[in-house]
Amino acid sequence: MDAAGADWLLVPLQRLVSWGAAGALVFGGVVPYIPQYRDIRRAQNADGFSTYVCLVLLVANILRILFWFGRHFESPLLWQSIVMILTMLLMLKLCTELRVVNELHVRRRSFADFDPHHFWHWSSFSDYVQCVLAFTGVAGYITYLCIDSALFVETLGFLAVLTEAMLGVPQLYRNHRHRSTEGMSVKMVLMWTSGDTFKTAYFLLNGAPLQFSVCGLLQVLVDLAILGQAYAFARHPQKPAPHAVHPASAKAL
Repeated sequence: MDAAGADWLLVPLQRLVSWGAAGALVFGGVVPYIPQYRDIRRAQNADGFSTYVCLVLLVANILRILFWFGRHFESPLLWQSIVMILTMLLMLKLCTELRVVNELHVRRRSFADFDPHHFWHWSSFSDYVQCVLAFTGVAGYITYLCIDSALFVETLGFLAVLTEAMLGVPQLYRNHRHRSTEGMSVKMVLMWTSGDTFKTAYFLLNGAPLQFSVCGLLQVLVDLAILGQAYAFARHPQKPAPHAVHPASAKAL
């Protein structure tokens, strides 16, 4: 009776923990962007956030979903990618709307211009959607043609992980270019760092494939570099040059 009673209690508890872990995996990735989204809405200025972060995550998660068709992995990871894509589209929508308001006299740019000099710096949210759909269509067609190739499927998975490892690079470059982290949510980067550290430790302790561990370590190093920038620029802020443009009008990447 004692064993039966223990099983009666432990089985629902294990299921509850499993569901909680799956939910944390699905939605945990978007948590770092909540404070950034709120900061942008409150300040009505998106200059401190690099929209290339959205590009990196969109590409990485689209490739991960396509990888799923070649090698099925856990459903929570698949749903995590879907939720992240929707989150990045919301971030892009907000940033684009605010940038257009602040650039009333700037010539409008669109995806249909096919101008590489203004790639990912368009004037309408619909242009970003068109670009995402075009990339998904081309990548999906190539995947359909090569889905039977184990080498292609493994390469696709590696590219998805490697692209995600580059997540913080656009923000790192934006900070270096402007010699400032003004407008960037430090809370977001701290959440990046904690999440990437936990994920990398999981890879190392559970003997995950080498590329997962290497890319995870790379993510942690980039996160730490961004935090180092925040510390350095706070201690030695850049002195504004005479007649310099107000930071709010500077264009982030």
